[in-house]
Amino acid sequence: MANTYGPHRGCLLGLAVGDALGYTVDSKSWEEIQEAYGPNGLLGYDLQAQDYAPVTSYTQIAAFLCNGLLLCLSRGKSDFLPYCKVALREWTRSQHFYRDPETSHCWLAKLPQFRRRHCRDARMLDNLRLESFGSVDRPKNSNRGPGAITAGIAVGMFYHPRRITAEAVGKLAADLIALTHGNPEAFLSGAVLAYVITGILHDPHHLLEDQFLQAIDAMHYQFHTRFSQSETLARQLKDAIFLAKSGTVSSQEGMEQLFCADASSCLAGAMFACLQSPDDFDGAIITAVNHSGMSAAVGAITGAILGAKLGEEALPEFYLESLECTGALTILAEDMACGTPTLGLFDDSWDHKYVQGLPPEVAI
Repeated sequence: MANTYGPHRGCLLGLAVGDALGYTVDSKSWEEIQEAYGPNGLLGYDLQAQDYAPVTSYTQIAAFLCNGLLLCLSRGKSDFLPYCKVALREWTRSQHFYRDPETSHCWLAKLPQFRRRHCRDARMLDNLRLESFGSVDRPKNSNRGPGAITAGIAVGMFYHPRRITAEAVGKLAADLIALTHGNPEAFLSGAVLAYVITGILHDPHHLLEDQFLQAIDAMHYQFHTRFSQSETLARQLKDAIFLAKSGTVSSQEGMEQLFCADASSCLAGAMFACLQSPDDFDGAIITAVNHSGMSAAVGAITGAILGAKLGEEALPEFYLESLECTGALTILAEDMACGTPTLGLFDDSWDHKYVQGLPPEVAI
């Protein structure tokens, strides 16, 4: 089973590890990080405030969207966006009302660790409370932040030829992020990330650099006639790849130079961190969070990419044993990997989660 589910588990668990690690130093300057944790920066969870490592909205959003996509799949539908909107609405309610919901479609809404109020983008949360959302063609704002970029991870994990076409992966990721982030560089970054995760999970033997370049080119080919920003984004991401491969700067210098302050630069920073340590999850995740930018976002993206590439077994146990949501994320990852039960066969566990909207006991 580990070989079957390892990359999917690694992707979601790696996302959460990077998110939880980066949350501690999110938006602190490198000098402030050094002052708090020493000259090498943060090297592990800071558990002084509690005995677990909490996740933020980067993990919560990706997980709720996985739940929404599986809801759609369980009903035999092919229009995924409405079910994803339902999932995002339920996550939004969880950020305003901490008590258990009386009814919910997503079983995650019943779990306290996915309702903790750790939203990293207040503007995104405000937009999700509106009656209507934005779209790639009719944006509601010019928000370019990384708040919704992990939607691309959920969509990338969902890809299978029997579920969704490869081209539709990029479109769905862009559509989801454009609900709340109207700047094209934000939602196109999500499309790139979705293509990266799809490529790694379904063609794992390619070098990581090649996976990145193929994803960038796929985004540019799909969107360049509609959005001139696709050219700018492609150049920015390829510059980060070149910087990582050039060997001209240290890991920390490179992260400072990339200035991870919005969706595109956070994705660029994650690509840089992954290429600095492509076979070392711990080394890459430490690079990803020790800089003066949005550490939780870069950590989450880096963790998802390398978790998918290296598999669950590459994630150090000392990260997983303190992570608050390991059980639920493992279940989601396995369900994303295997899909619905065999046609015509009833599965009580699947019905419990995706028809009744109730969490399995192991996840509570």
